[in-house]
Amino acid sequence: MAKKGNRVQVILECTEHKESGMPGMSRYISTKNRKNTTERLELKKFNAVLRKVTVHKEIK
Repeated sequence: MAKKGNRVQVILECTEHKESGMPGMSRYISTKNRKNTTERLELKKFNAVLRKVTVHKEIK
């Protein structure tokens, strides 16, 4: 049986989009190393609905 790797896929969701009340959702899929990054990932990504770069946080 294969050993479970340290790299996992995580879903990033826009924080500003929820607060704006606009319909739709901005989500990205990314990978992270579980050993090096134990806390939740937080990246700046482009939100197509709001048409600007916003903070996207990892969701569980």
